This record gives sequence, structure tokens and C-alpha cells, in this order.
Amino acid sequence: MDLLIIAEANSPLQYPTQGMKVHPLKTIIISGLGIKENPRPIHSVNLTATLGTFDVAATVDGVLIRGAGGMHMTLSSKILPNLNRQLQFVTYTNTLFHPKTADTVQFVTYEHQSVFTIKVGHGNMPKLFNSGPERDGYKISDLVTIATKTFLRYDKLQDLITSIRQYYPYVTIVIADDNKHPQPVTGPHIEQYIMPFGKGWFAGRNLAVSQVTTKYVLWVDDDFIFTGNTRLEKMVDILEKTTLDLVGGAVREVTGYAATYRHTISVEQGGKEGDCLHMRNGYHHTIQDFPNCVVADAVINFFLGRTDKMLRVGFDPRLSRAAHLEFFVDGLGSLHVGSCSDVIVNHASKIKLPWGKSENEKAYEKFRYYSTDGGNIQDKLFYFKNRFKCMTSN
Repeated sequence: MDLLIIAEANSPLQYPTQGMKVHPLKTIIISGLGIKENPRPIHSVNLTATLGTFDVAATVDGVLIRGAGGMHMTLSSKILPNLNRQLQFVTYTNTLFHPKTADTVQFVTYEHQSVFTIKVGHGNMPKLFNSGPERDGYKISDLVTIATKTFLRYDKLQDLITSIRQYYPYVTIVIADDNKHPQPVTGPHIEQYIMPFGKGWFAGRNLAVSQVTTKYVLWVDDDFIFTGNTRLEKMVDILEKTTLDLVGGAVREVTGYAATYRHTISVEQGGKEGDCLHMRNGYHHTIQDFPNCVVADAVINFFLGRTDKMLRVGFDPRLSRAAHLEFFVDGLGSLHVGSCSDVIVNHASKIKLPWGKSENEKAYEKFRYYSTDGGNIQDKLFYFKNRFKCMTSN
């Protein structure tokens, strides 16, 4: 996206249209400057900047330079090739730094004017992960940590852990636990983090993901069950071979139906009152070489993501009882999301007669589904934080 592109002279001026970058208070040579015009007594160009100064790295005979070392510099010559040669040595030095800014440079001759930008900023620091020794295939325990949040469902959590260990005995499982009376969850490669009572859904996600040290983190609910179709290798493979940041799978209910919950999200610009959010079932397009996978903007609550990208977006801890799409709205524009229908996890059955429910199950439903103000708080936060005035969905 930041490759250097030179605008050839369809006007007499030639200049870089993009790709010019300078570190704070450092100097670069401006690539591609030139002028192509018919002979005239004097050929002259002017350069003007606002966040830096111009100079030359070398001088060329027959070229007059005025304003070197300042924000406005003029170069002129009777000989056009000499002027063009001198333009190859023009330097720019940043003198005023603010993160994520760009200097707008004016490049002007007698009858024509152009503008190009020079981005000012530090380069992105690499973040490398130790994936273990080289081998054929992926060693999931070196690449993936499984994270979950639990509340009043230790029985289901234990079923989840048992199913994971059947297929991935050495993968680390991170558990965020906000039960009132926490019970120890022990075993090899298990980390349990105790939270204040009822701290909530997204707060638990933040805590769990913050403890992950592997390249990828798999989010699962505490009532999921791994099967032979829960092949994390497929999810790792697509993240390794594409630009996706996160890929969702499918969740199969006891009825046999497998849901992917794929959505596209768009924001319609509004006026002073705010914008409109539009969410639609569906996806953008399929992914080349992965016929069961598509690009979307939001996916189901079973996904593998790049740990650093998920941490950058984060989970709003004020959303405590029920939230999901809010994370993908917060990540819109920064998360590249996909969905694969052939990686499937089972969902423990929720079909129970009222008289067959345990006290913990009844308490869980009360906290999860019944609230006098939870939904209202969620709506107010959702609309206020993102400056929405309306939302549509299907």
C-alpha cells in the first residue's frame, strides 16, 4: 500500500504520488522529482513544506538554489537537463513530528502545480513468536492457546477440557473465572485466573487473551465440545497463508445444524446526529485455495485470531452479560476476518425441561438472560461509543 509510485509527467511535473516516508527528525532524498517542458529562457521549480525543510545532497553546475535549509526552496537553471539532475539530489528533513501525520509538499513551476505527501512516523516494530523447531506441518501447542470464560458451569467446562485433551493434550488452556465461589480447575497446561464476582463476559475475554503468549489464540465458550471435525490445523493454515487476522469456524447444535453466523458490516455516514450501522447475514467472497472459507466482517463465537491483533482491538469490559458483534464493530477497518465452515465444534445441549435444571443452571440463566437494565446499558453504550444514531440488520 505504501509502495513508491511516480507520476510520470502528463503535466510537466514528475513527482512521487505515494511511498515517501521519513522517520521523525530524519532526512531522506525525495525520489522521482523532474520537469519536462519545452525550452524557455529559465526553467524554475518551487518546493514548499509545512513540517520540514529542503536542501540538496549535492550541487549541479548551472543551477541556482535559493532557500536551502528552509521550508521553501527554489531551483532554477537555463539548462533543463541540469535542473532535472539537481532535482535528483533534493532532500527533505522532518522538523516537526506528530504520530501518524504527513507533510503536504507543493511542487510548482510557472504554469503548473502539484501536491504530494511525505509520511512522517516510526516504522512498525515486528512482533515475532517462537513456533518451535522447523518441522513438516504445524505443532499446535507451540502456535495456539485456547481461551475461555466460565461462570457457574464447571461441569460443562470440564467436559470442554476433556474433549480438548482428546485431540490436543499439550495445548495451553487459559480460563477466566468470575464465579462467586471459585473452584480450582487443575491439570497439565491449564491456567485459571480468578476475577471479581460477576465481572462479566468481555472483561473475562480481555483477561484471558492478555495472558496468551502464543501467536494465535482460539476463543471457545465453556460449553463447547471438541470432535474429530475441530481441526485447528486448518484454521492455523489459512491464517499462515493469507492476510486474515481472524478466522471463525462453525458451531454444531444438538439438532445437527451447524451455524457460522457470518455477517457483513457497513457504516453509512450521517450528519451531526451520528452514523448508521448496517449488519447483514452473509459474506463478501470466497477465499482462493480455501473453497470452504469466505471473507466476512463478523463470525460466530468460535474463532482463531492473531493474538496481537485481538489485543489491539480489545473487548469493552462494560459489556458484561451478553455481547459478541460489538467486538467486530470495534475491529471494523482493522481486522481482516474470515470464516470456514469445515472446522466444527459441538455445542452442549441446552434442551432441558424446567424441572430437570440444576440450581447452577437456573442461576446462570438468571445472570445471562434476565436483567432490569443490562440491555438498556448495552444499547446506550453501543450507540454512544461508536456515535451511531441507528442500526439495521437482517
